[in-house]
Amino acid sequence: MNLKQLSEALSLSQTTVSRALNGYPEVSAETRKRVVEMARKIGYAPNSQARKLATGRAMAIGHVIPVSQHEMMNPVFMEFIAGAGEAYSRLGYDMVLKVVPDTQVEDAYRELASLKKADAVIVHGPRIHDTRHEILDTLGVPFLIHGRIPGQEEARSWIDMNNAHAFERATDLLLDLGHRRIGLLNGLEDMDFAARRRRGFEKALTNRGLSADPALMRQADMTEPYGAKSALAMLDGPNPPTAFLVSSMISALGVARVISQKGLQIGRDVSVITHDDALSFLPNGGDDPIFTCTRSSVRYAGQRAAELLIEQILPNPDVPVHEYLEAELIIGQSTGPCHATA
Repeated sequence: MNLKQLSEALSLSQTTVSRALNGYPEVSAETRKRVVEMARKIGYAPNSQARKLATGRAMAIGHVIPVSQHEMMNPVFMEFIAGAGEAYSRLGYDMVLKVVPDTQVEDAYRELASLKKADAVIVHGPRIHDTRHEILDTLGVPFLIHGRIPGQEEARSWIDMNNAHAFERATDLLLDLGHRRIGLLNGLEDMDFAARRRRGFEKALTNRGLSADPALMRQADMTEPYGAKSALAMLDGPNPPTAFLVSSMISALGVARVISQKGLQIGRDVSVITHDDALSFLPNGGDDPIFTCTRSSVRYAGQRAAELLIEQILPNPDVPVHEYLEAELIIGQSTGPCHATA
């Protein structure tokens, strides 16, 4: 399939189709959407080198990852990148990935901008007091945030799972089952997603006239040992939890390991709800989920982030784009009624 055939299928001129695919602002959003959808349907893949010459663009999207963001350099991040990469390939773009020390983030952005290595950037793992958006503004580089920066929600483009709502719903389910002592194993709470999850957890408790117990709340990089160590400390405490709410499937495996080691049965003696990013290498039991979970595919988030950046933000960088992803609540084998007497 070539440009001429695509143009004939749409009954549009080759110039209009080319401009629509390359994000020229004079093409209406409706026409651009129609062209992109038809290109996907019939499998049209534009020649990236020709597009670079025609548009003066790099035909690439940048990802700059600070080394200190350990949770970004894990399988969850790689799943996001896989999803974004699929979209880039389909839309005729390349990916530029730079992993740098925190002190070199601004230099990496400046290099991408000055050498025209990338047309736009995806910002990963926003923190509560993030400033990367200010750097990109100064450089005039369009960007989309995977997550949100507090106070910048309206002014910036982002795609984000509704973390607060997901954890509020999960906590409500545990409360409905009679659980009152719920351990929260969260990610690092200077990260925006984790702060929002904690707020959802606390809101559900407050709505029932309850308050969170600091002794049953932890935050750290979301690893399996972290889940195991935290669960062991809580279960060995004077007033152990009857349920856990966990921010990662990987950490939840550590929680389940400790529950089993203590001779308890998950779902009967101790309930567990986790967040499931729908990782391809770590399925949650298929049609019969092991863990009750809030589920939102991070791979899909990567795909949508790439699509939004290329199809909407690049043609109209001054118009913020916002997209919420609502998590599903999946009931699995890991939750049951609370049998504690107090």
